[in-house]
Amino acid sequence: MRRTYSIAILLIIGIIFVSGCSNKEESGNLYKAAMIMEGKIEDKPWNEKGYKGLLEIEKKLGVEIEVIEDVSTEAELSKAVSDLVDEGNNLIFGHSSKYGEAFYNLSQTYTDIHFVYFNGNYYRNNLTSMNFNSHGMGFFAGMIASSTTKTNEVGIIAAYQWQPEIEGFYEGVKYQNPQANVRMEFIYDWNDSEAAIDAYDRLKNHGVDVIYPAGDAISEDIIKRAGDDGIYAIGFVSDQINVEPETVLTSTVQHVDRLYVLAAEKFNEGDLNGEIMTFDFADDYITMGEFSKSVPKYFQQRLVDYIEKYKETGLLPNQY
Repeated sequence: MRRTYSIAILLIIGIIFVSGCSNKEESGNLYKAAMIMEGKIEDKPWNEKGYKGLLEIEKKLGVEIEVIEDVSTEAELSKAVSDLVDEGNNLIFGHSSKYGEAFYNLSQTYTDIHFVYFNGNYYRNNLTSMNFNSHGMGFFAGMIASSTTKTNEVGIIAAYQWQPEIEGFYEGVKYQNPQANVRMEFIYDWNDSEAAIDAYDRLKNHGVDVIYPAGDAISEDIIKRAGDDGIYAIGFVSDQINVEPETVLTSTVQHVDRLYVLAAEKFNEGDLNGEIMTFDFADDYITMGEFSKSVPKYFQQRLVDYIEKYKETGLLPNQY
């Protein structure tokens, strides 16, 4: 599905006679920006935040934007890119780590287009990978989970085993409370809510009383289910305390919308290099969300202090 948007640009044309002088404002490199995603814009929180970033590009840089939804296969991706190039887009975002290899191949065909995707290892001169270093956020989520559990059973539901926040979560749990047991479930899909609910039920049956749903479109469903069952949860990607204020202890927030704007501004200025770019707490592209009243004030401050030290030194509490 394709959605196209543009903002009205008011052109004020004036003829000013100045002796011996004439000025023309130079435009940047960005003509049109597009976003390709696997699901729908409305899928929370990952797709929704990516689209928010695209809207900010439209607003700040005054360019047309376009979105193509439901692009899953390589054939669909190739067609989407071909169509976008024909329509004048020269900055194309792939809102998924899955697009990395295909973008790498396509970037060699469309050498005048810059491709951007997230959390992958493919790059070349016109292909940029923007990565969240999510190990630290997982660590602090683990600290909160293990400080809150009454059963000494905490759980994480993740899409894939390679997600850095998983190891971080385990380390944070054990640093804060060595007696706590960490149970892990993997659903091998970012958006499969049905599989996530099944995983949640298995964790609940093992007595888990704090859960970290580390997946794109699954987190809100899991948080709501946890609220019904009196289980605490930690939000993912967005600040999700308003989903269930009595359930969400805090959230690990990834500001992917800001990365969209950063990439577009750099590209417009000719400064977006094909590389792997990494972002963390120190860059303020990862933050913690609002704390629940269920997290004691003293522990909130302790966590804030640890995060500040992490931002300064790059070291987590278990590393010093």
